[in-house]
Amino acid sequence: MAFPVPQTFADQTVRMIARASLGGSRVRIALSNMLNAQPLEIGAAHIAVHKAGGAIVDGTDRVLTFGGRSSFTIQPGVLAVSDPADLDVAPLSDLAVSLYLPRDTGAPTTHMLGLRTAYISKGDVAGSAIMPEPAIMASYVWLSSVEVAAPADAFTIVALGDSITDGFSTTRDAERAWPALLARRLQATGKTRRAAVVNQGISGNQVLRDGAGLSALARFDRDVLSRPGVRWVILLEGINDINLRGRTDGPNALTADELIWGYRQIIARCHLHGIKVVGATIMPEEGVFLASERGEAIRQAVNQWIRAKGNFDAMVDFDAVVRDPQRPARIKPEFDPGDHIHPNDAANQAMADAFDLGLFRK
Repeated sequence: MAFPVPQTFADQTVRMIARASLGGSRVRIALSNMLNAQPLEIGAAHIAVHKAGGAIVDGTDRVLTFGGRSSFTIQPGVLAVSDPADLDVAPLSDLAVSLYLPRDTGAPTTHMLGLRTAYISKGDVAGSAIMPEPAIMASYVWLSSVEVAAPADAFTIVALGDSITDGFSTTRDAERAWPALLARRLQATGKTRRAAVVNQGISGNQVLRDGAGLSALARFDRDVLSRPGVRWVILLEGINDINLRGRTDGPNALTADELIWGYRQIIARCHLHGIKVVGATIMPEEGVFLASERGEAIRQAVNQWIRAKGNFDAMVDFDAVVRDPQRPARIKPEFDPGDHIHPNDAANQAMADAFDLGLFRK
């Protein structure tokens, strides 16, 4: 069931739930007004440990300030980072971020596929233990990140991708997208518990061109380099480029070489900052109405390049994990939620299990 985002907020509090990979004792958030045309007034911002539904754990509510102020305005195009707040956070715990929006906000900056239920109540209830009579949605608004101050030897792995990384077709409120499941694997192994995973998937995103959000090339600085402590990027993108521009020949038709050029750009920019890149092979999609013979040929050529030694710093073969051995151009029936392209919960688990965790001990 879809729960749409309101067209605007006014005299309302929204409470959003986000999972932390690592534990620590101090937290902060970042709020993005990057896509809005008008200033955003925040009347109050709180963070707490999430309990269940719209409730928080007693005694964990903390007021967040920005430059010492509990109420403030974010100008259009600006990312605002809060002051740190003292809060004990366990690894893989859920945090509740509550924003009170006193006046008409206009259309919010939104991450549509939130995959966590968010709660909206009338008035300023940002510090309330339970959200009263809430409406619900399944998206994030303005919340760009929740950050936990981790030990000095901790580091970040950024999962940069499209709807498959975003978690489309996984179970809501269950943290079943492959980056979340990879974070769980890392926490279960003593030698990799210092690695955090940040999901930077955007449904519909392309490597080369804007459309559903800025292209991966255009959003790279914001979504990778601006994150603290990044040591690895896992890149899984390209199927939207293939489906939108790879079906037919023509002056603007996609080629395998063009998509590979985009990958090379991301690799080079990562290496400039000492970041290593895991290339993930593009998964099959037979049965999707956008699929084509030409697009399949591009996918195969690009996957051959991803698998070739020396192009990426490491490789994870998602194509091999999810494809049907009897019909390699489609995903396994037990991994197919019905749309023939987005892996289900079981497939996401298999994808997370495909990583050699030894990469992240280095």
